[in-house]
Amino acid sequence: MADETENPAPDGAAAPDAEAVAAATADAATSERVLNQDEIDSLLGFDVNDDALQDKSGVRAIINSALVSYERLPMLEIVFDRLVRLMTTSLRNFTSDNVEVSLDNITSIRFGDYLNSIPLPAILAVFRAEQLDNYGLFTVDSNLIYSIVDVLLGGRRGSAAMRIEGRPYTTIERTLVQRMIEVIMNDMVQAFEPLAPVNFTLDRLETNPRFAAIARPANAAILVKLRIDMEDRGGRTELLLPYATLEPIRKLLLQQFMGEKFGRDSIWEGHLATELWSTRVDIDAILDEQIMSLNKIMNMQVGETILLNATPESKIEMRCGGVPLLRGRMGRVGSAVAVRVDEAVQRTDASKGL
Repeated sequence: MADETENPAPDGAAAPDAEAVAAATADAATSERVLNQDEIDSLLGFDVNDDALQDKSGVRAIINSALVSYERLPMLEIVFDRLVRLMTTSLRNFTSDNVEVSLDNITSIRFGDYLNSIPLPAILAVFRAEQLDNYGLFTVDSNLIYSIVDVLLGGRRGSAAMRIEGRPYTTIERTLVQRMIEVIMNDMVQAFEPLAPVNFTLDRLETNPRFAAIARPANAAILVKLRIDMEDRGGRTELLLPYATLEPIRKLLLQQFMGEKFGRDSIWEGHLATELWSTRVDIDAILDEQIMSLNKIMNMQVGETILLNATPESKIEMRCGGVPLLRGRMGRVGSAVAVRVDEAVQRTDASKGL
């Protein structure tokens, strides 16, 4: 019995120590808690499911702040709307099928990020904009490739196109896709025609994104996503234009409407031209010019006469602001001295600059 009464005392004394150790262990576990991937993405502002790249928070917002927004180029959206209408008509004629083309969205993206996001297999068409002296990129996904091949080779409506993954595209498939891309290129030429004449020519077809590099990975680009539907078949095609390609026509793309003139007012220009034509100016009639020494001029007295080397038949030159304009002969009309204009002076490059 003595042993039983002595044991609780040590146990009771040891209990507070055990609770302190447990609390310290829990605090340590809480301070060393590891965040999962979802919490990290939420903290940094990343979302792997956001295909539109429109997140505006976290580190992603800081990274994307340097990207060029297509909203700063209002005319670009008008050009692509026109492209959609042209493609709908031309692809209907090309496939002899009911084709509907729709514009999904227009976004800004870095070129390197786009190459990494291309779903493979796909065909990448590199084209050249001749007047802009740069390149662009067309991406055709596998669904659209097999749909075009099925339609052009007489596939039945209502049946899904046969897809064989894991093999390279055949020559026939590449040729048919190339013909479709050439049709779209012609539509692009017409879409840009009201804004600026640009010729788009196909440079090459690639299946590996690494071989379709037309810009540095960090360069900004405009990405246009198009959807092509042929009843129960169809797919996506994407147009990528680096910002460097659009730089030569950037001022035109900044227009709010077609034909806008920045910093100019045609009404004011017309009024200014009208007022200039009615402006009164002073014209000097030069009878003669002589070179005299400064000493002689300083010593001239009142009453001295300067003889002019001019006769009644000599031609008088008329100047405005020192610029020769007309030549004529001096005479008299009533009580006023007059000059009859005989010819206009041919202005030289030096006089035009005055």
